[in-house]
Amino acid sequence: MPSQAELIAYADRFGGDLAGLRALLDGPLAGLFGGVHVLPFYRPFDGADAGFDPQDHTEVDPRLGTWADIAALSAAGYQVMADVIVNHVSAQSPQFLAWLASGEASPQAGMFLSYASVFPDGATEDTLLRIYRPRPGLPFTPYIRADGTRALMWTTFTPQQIDLDVRHPATKAYLLSVLDQLAAAGAAYVRLDAVGYAVKTPGLSSFMTPDTFAFIAEITAWCRERGLRVLVEVHSYYRHQVEVARQVDFVYDFALPPLVLHALTAADAGPLLGWLGQRPRNAFTVLDTHDGIGIIDVGPDATSPGRPGLLTPDQLSRLARAIDDNSGGTSHRATGAAASNLDLYQVNCTFYDALHRDDDRYLLARALQFFTPGIPQVYYVGLLAGGNDLDLLARTGTGRDINRHRYTGAEIARDLQRPVVQALARLIRFRNTHPAFDGTFSCSGGGSELGLRWVNGEHEATLTADLTAGTGSVTFSRNSRPSQCRLSDLP
Repeated sequence: MPSQAELIAYADRFGGDLAGLRALLDGPLAGLFGGVHVLPFYRPFDGADAGFDPQDHTEVDPRLGTWADIAALSAAGYQVMADVIVNHVSAQSPQFLAWLASGEASPQAGMFLSYASVFPDGATEDTLLRIYRPRPGLPFTPYIRADGTRALMWTTFTPQQIDLDVRHPATKAYLLSVLDQLAAAGAAYVRLDAVGYAVKTPGLSSFMTPDTFAFIAEITAWCRERGLRVLVEVHSYYRHQVEVARQVDFVYDFALPPLVLHALTAADAGPLLGWLGQRPRNAFTVLDTHDGIGIIDVGPDATSPGRPGLLTPDQLSRLARAIDDNSGGTSHRATGAAASNLDLYQVNCTFYDALHRDDDRYLLARALQFFTPGIPQVYYVGLLAGGNDLDLLARTGTGRDINRHRYTGAEIARDLQRPVVQALARLIRFRNTHPAFDGTFSCSGGGSELGLRWVNGEHEATLTADLTAGTGSVTFSRNSRPSQCRLSDLP
């Protein structure tokens, strides 16, 4: 059978806890997903960065459940994916607090990166300006130790996330303990979060350098020794994804979401067709995740000027304007300097709002995702065709929260009855079960027309897209006979 679609969800925002998430998968979502990426469930799941700043990476937050709940998901037949936050830990982690208390006398001495540890002889202005960071300013935050001395700690993302020295023995032991715990709980995949920033090399960008690739190969070997498959999470220049894909099990196709949006907002299939001809096949396909819609993934190389992207600067500008127009200006309120997380490389918006809540265009976008080779993942907000959560954005000021709605049970039950959500569920089942998707893929078209085709012996499934109208139809074999229908009418 074809690879099954997988769900991406926060347990607290979609089910309430791990047991509630399992109840959804076994109940109203039964048969839709063969796996689930449970977004950070470590203690605490609600820190400075929605769980991506764990205090204890080896402990399930008791408000969500226990490791037995993770093991139960695996035992029930779901391929479980969990995050390994490689680059940093919380400033409230026991290890960092111990270092603040005891300094160089603590067992954790050397585990955390500071300005002084990376640049023991100081750094020139040019060296500092070479550092790549997806947010404005330099990646340093001052901390005061118990003895009154100050240290300028390396903090790539927020001041509460302290970067690790991944070369240090204490850090390696820490990361191996995390991998051991995930393997023991039956996880199938680990998602290496922010691994592109994990190695700091003085004089270089400290992002996706040769040293980074070497470390990715090293940690991938650790994972494989424990029977864990590796998905690398990197928002970066598209050629980096192609390079990383050669040495790991899977990468994200982060170029797909903006290219699909460009195709559907500009009625232009060209860039998407160009990408389909060169993208790695060992990819997870997504349209939306807990992060924003990546612009950097289709733009020019931010670390090596002169290397063009999959979209031109003018096309990128038009795409950002189209998303903002389609969302009624709400995406602008959640993106860049308008919001506290300052995502300079992403547009924060639900995919449904990015397409003006047009059901036909949204179903066509999902069909383009599902017909693209790879393992499809569907984000919980996207599964329910959710709109931008302006109330949550107003409460937190965090741009990404616009696409991180906290669903109640009543909201889930209501939205599952919406025609667009029911049509999406039928499309997921079609992708999960039709034997053509185990065969050979091809694509064709140009201008405003696009065709994606799968053939496996006598089985065939072809998506025909009219990008101007924003509609699509599927021709497929059924009981040894051809059948055709609109996306909204799939059986």
